[in-house]
Amino acid sequence: MAGNNDQDSRVARNRNQPQPPKRHWFRRIILTLIALFVVGALAGIGLFFYYAQSSPTITESNLKSENATRIYDANNKLIANFGTSNREYVKSNQIPATLKSAVVSIEDRRFYQHKGVDYYRILGAALGNLKGSSLGMQGGSTLTMQLVKLSVFSTNTSDRNLRVKAQEAWLALNVEKHFSKAQILEFYINKVYMGNGIYGMGTAAKYYYGKSLNNLNLSQLALLAGMPQSPTYYNPYTYPSYATNRRNLVLQAMYDSKAITKQQETTAEAVNVKTGLAKTHGSIVTQQKKQKVIDAYLTEVRADLKKKGYDPATSGVKVYTNLNMNAQQRLYDIANTSKYVSYPDKNFQLGVSVVDSYTGKVSAMIGGRKHTNVTYGLNRAVQTDRSNASTMKPILDYGPAIEYESWPTYKTVADTKFKYPGGNTSVNDFDNNTLGNMTMRSALVQSRNIPAVRTLAQVGRNRAKTFANQLGMNLKGTIPYSSAIGAYVSSLQVAGAYAAFANGGTYHKPYYINKIVTQDNRTVNYTSNGKRVMKQSTAYMITDMLKDVINSASGTGTTAKINGVYQAGKTGTDDYPDNLKGTVPSDAMLDSWMAGYTKNYSVSVWTGYDRKDQGYIDNSNAKISQNIYREMMTYLQQYSPNSDWAKPSSVGTVKKNGIEELYVVGHLFSNAEANSGTTGSSVNNGTTTTQSSSSATDHTMTQSSSSASNSSETASSSSEASSSESSSEAASSSEASSSSHEASSSTAASSSSADNNQHAGQ
Repeated sequence: MAGNNDQDSRVARNRNQPQPPKRHWFRRIILTLIALFVVGALAGIGLFFYYAQSSPTITESNLKSENATRIYDANNKLIANFGTSNREYVKSNQIPATLKSAVVSIEDRRFYQHKGVDYYRILGAALGNLKGSSLGMQGGSTLTMQLVKLSVFSTNTSDRNLRVKAQEAWLALNVEKHFSKAQILEFYINKVYMGNGIYGMGTAAKYYYGKSLNNLNLSQLALLAGMPQSPTYYNPYTYPSYATNRRNLVLQAMYDSKAITKQQETTAEAVNVKTGLAKTHGSIVTQQKKQKVIDAYLTEVRADLKKKGYDPATSGVKVYTNLNMNAQQRLYDIANTSKYVSYPDKNFQLGVSVVDSYTGKVSAMIGGRKHTNVTYGLNRAVQTDRSNASTMKPILDYGPAIEYESWPTYKTVADTKFKYPGGNTSVNDFDNNTLGNMTMRSALVQSRNIPAVRTLAQVGRNRAKTFANQLGMNLKGTIPYSSAIGAYVSSLQVAGAYAAFANGGTYHKPYYINKIVTQDNRTVNYTSNGKRVMKQSTAYMITDMLKDVINSASGTGTTAKINGVYQAGKTGTDDYPDNLKGTVPSDAMLDSWMAGYTKNYSVSVWTGYDRKDQGYIDNSNAKISQNIYREMMTYLQQYSPNSDWAKPSSVGTVKKNGIEELYVVGHLFSNAEANSGTTGSSVNNGTTTTQSSSSATDHTMTQSSSSASNSSETASSSSEASSSESSSEAASSSEASSSSHEASSSTAASSSSADNNQHAGQ
């Protein structure tokens, strides 16, 4: 019993002892979450003030100015802006109360209650993000924050980040301290982009309705209030259904805000959104329409801005270009007056590119002549639907031959009957003659087609394409042998490629924009990093031969000669295909080119007609391209140093029949080596069989040979020099078989014989 009593006693004692407290896990979780929230909030506040300290300054001038993108030339002079030149600024007392109500209702319903930042709206936007709605960060922006963004920040996607949003909020708080709600609303209504190069709702009222804001009805004011969200898609002219939906959304927001009655909403919604639209835009003329002189350049700058992620209409950035405005004006005058060059008719067209030889900066450009008021019109200087004819020969044929095969300028090439490898189509020149064996220099200077195609075949198309593409030609796939005498590239591409010859072998991709300064004063610099794409010896030897194109009596570019100026260049003309020859005279050509360079500038000129029915190039106007080039280069060289190219140590000289020829040091070809590979070639079923010469004679390396073939060459050279370079520069007439695009569209651009060569050469 005693033992049991003792046991009971111990049990009782254990029951009476205090138990350890229960663990309150739920309370700990709550406290942890609160702590994390506090830490996060403090971190957020700290980050907010950290970003706020680096906020850009904002002034009344920033808030009032229009948000147009401004374009400057190379001398930092304002030359254009992507916006209106006569914005109609409306004061607060000129803005209808209805418009103010509409803007506030659709954009910021609590505008008159918050102090620049609407914390409730930010929380709602954050919750919307968590739910996956489309509100995004912008959903928390007040009207004041939107005004700040338009005033000092760009609208780039890259600027939609936490740093920018924090700075927008900070600046919005400061704006609200210094300006009244009426002023802020005035700034906003005058700053927003309204499409078609229009800034501000007052200007938009004149543009879209031909009236002032005070004369617009509820439906019209509601549309204007809703347009800034997407001015392109809410344009009532082009997208009336979208515009109607947006207007109605604004009207509903106004009703929800008690700004209008239900009857007013219903009546306004029943109005056709196109009612009252102006048929003409009166005095609202965009500045670009007055910028015909620089239209082609602006077109490319605009496209470049988009590629870089900026909206030309709304970014509000300052764009500093490489445009030499004085040179641009002279180029425009050359193209559009008869003071420098005479043109046959108003349909005669051109495309000209001027590139800095050492930097790749596009200094000037023109895309056509006799412009109308079309803004951002066709820029023929960058079109790639015309063959560049014989201006391709240094790029795809002889440049690679020197680079990869170390050919000397006295290397023998054969101007004998020849068919495109792998086919049965003959390569011909304009005279349908063959001049026998000649030097590479002579073949290039006289622009003979057969030697050029033979050279490409011997170098190999893959290596030649690699060389050309490093010069910006952008050739695709297996190139046809016909590309040896022309391919679809632009005048800008040719100018960029020739600039590499000019500077000793370094290619810079041509570029327009030097730097961009955003509204918050961030600067982004641009340059074209040069890449060596050929040996100095290659660049110098090509240049030396191309000098003779202009300076030699047998050269095809003698019209481009400028006394005392050291320059090199190449001409090119492009023949009509066989299927169209019966519709034009026998001497008709599609295109005429002149591309040349000094140590300072590379200039490439295309001339021709947009359509066959407008006209054609012939012997009477084929040299206009050379005249344009000469006048432009003469102007450029007035303000540039004039110096000759220095021969690099990698190039040697040797006399060949009285002519100083060049060779790559370490590769001095003997007469036998110079003659091998191309002389005495014959054609058998479309393939070439080479009969190498072992003769030690020198007659194949000089223009002064007494052989019968050279007598023929001399006679031909004299005739060509006097009658201008003709369709020898292009694909042979016998090779050109058809041009379906030309037949279907009647555009000369696509009937280029290079296209027919491509077909036949394959």
